[in-house]
Amino acid sequence: MATLYRKYRPQNFAEVVGQTHIKITLENEIQSGRIAHAYLFCGPRAVGKTTLARVMAKAVNCQKRKEGESEPCNTCESCVSITSGRSLDIIEIDAASHTGVDNVRENIISSARTSPATGRYKAFIIDEVHMLSISAFNALLKTLEEPPERVIFILCTTEIHKVPATIISRCQRFDFKRISLSDIVKKLSYVVTQEGIKIDRKILEAIARKSEGYMRDAESLLGQVVSIGGREITQEEADLVIPRSNLEEIVNLIDLLFRKDGASAVGLVNKLADDGINLTAFTSDLIEILRKMMLGKINADYFGLEFGENLEIKINEVSKNLSLEQIVIFIEKFLEARGALKDSFITQLPMELAITELCLAGPIATGRTFVPEKTPLNPPASQPKSPTTPEAPIIRKVSDTPGAISLEGIKEKWPEVLTKIKKYNHSLSFILRVCQPQTIDGRDLCLAFKYKFHKDRINNAEIKNLVEKILDEVYGDQLNIQAVIDENLEISSNAPIAMEEIVITSEENNGAETTAGGAIPENGNMFDSLLKTFGGKVVK
Repeated sequence: MATLYRKYRPQNFAEVVGQTHIKITLENEIQSGRIAHAYLFCGPRAVGKTTLARVMAKAVNCQKRKEGESEPCNTCESCVSITSGRSLDIIEIDAASHTGVDNVRENIISSARTSPATGRYKAFIIDEVHMLSISAFNALLKTLEEPPERVIFILCTTEIHKVPATIISRCQRFDFKRISLSDIVKKLSYVVTQEGIKIDRKILEAIARKSEGYMRDAESLLGQVVSIGGREITQEEADLVIPRSNLEEIVNLIDLLFRKDGASAVGLVNKLADDGINLTAFTSDLIEILRKMMLGKINADYFGLEFGENLEIKINEVSKNLSLEQIVIFIEKFLEARGALKDSFITQLPMELAITELCLAGPIATGRTFVPEKTPLNPPASQPKSPTTPEAPIIRKVSDTPGAISLEGIKEKWPEVLTKIKKYNHSLSFILRVCQPQTIDGRDLCLAFKYKFHKDRINNAEIKNLVEKILDEVYGDQLNIQAVIDENLEISSNAPIAMEEIVITSEENNGAETTAGGAIPENGNMFDSLLKTFGGKVVK
């Protein structure tokens, strides 16, 4: 029994899926009688290069094709012999196994000198032509340049960059593209109808997505599903071949992330895991949908991979609520989670961590920065807004007179900077307390740190962006910070540190005093604990 992709291989231009731009050109050439002597079909695998080459060869040799027509009849002797692979006028050569110059001389050059046996043209279809050796290409070059009358060369390749420019320049080049999901689903629907197979359209769409635009792969996957399920395919049977991924649940998950409903999002992932859903496949589809949203934000005319009409509407509705910055961060976080899934001893843990981090993040500021909030994953609707959450994005103001702020002015308001920083990031305020505003040049503020790990922390893109926005708030002007290391820096005991800001009283610790690092001071010595936490020492 023939496989599905061989049984339903297109036999005329109308049956070829996709590649409309190529089909129209070739049909017009056949109708007008202006047949080129050499064609070069290039593009990814399994998109119809060899199939279209055979249809082309069949059409030019069809005995019943009338003038002004392009489709082969598929009933004449020439068409039947080409379809069955018995035609002496169609020579198919696999360049991968005939790479040498001797093969080219014997199988192509010598054969090209003889007239067609029964048809109008002798057609040479050379598959994977890039595999020919340099000497074989050189031997073929002269024949391509001055071919015998009634000879057509159709060269097919998946790696056009390996074909010499001298060969390319003597051919009509056609670039094949991957096939759209809707076209693949249409072809698969035709196949199952002809085979009398009952199957849900959602399964066909899943097969089309899994094939990633390659028609032969889609038909091969359908064949595997049919071999398991018989004449009526259920979702459970299809899942044995294609890992199931509920796309509607993916869109629901993205919506939950937007609303920061962490509890529901984690619950959704755990339910999927309990139902036996392949979380790696689920995460891959999640990233693909987020990618589609991202590209849609960049260019409204781009539609990306198709997911079906109903789902497309829902994706667009959710996408309207998300900013480009949010989508990019979602993609980065789930790319990390997908890589960690295969090694996780708790299958869903990487997804739970990604969801938790995204839901704990506050509003996104300019430059793709999440500002952490100390809020529960799923706050009740009645909970008041956190005082640390900005009501609106901070607009960085630029004064007309750069350099108007003096170093003394910076130091004077530095305690205010520390207070505001603490609202967003408690530990960061301690780092800034042990630094020293050193110089200001125009709008460039230089901060000196004694330790490298403090400097590296400030140079983190998210942290730096937050600090600069706070400086905008306090000083009313755009300041850019630069961090340097000064090992001779002396941290004054008069540094603006309020004791009540260092000590945190926590109900979890039953009222015990803790440092910023969370350690309970031993012997009640707060400064010793701070020195241990930050790796410092007391200097005179």
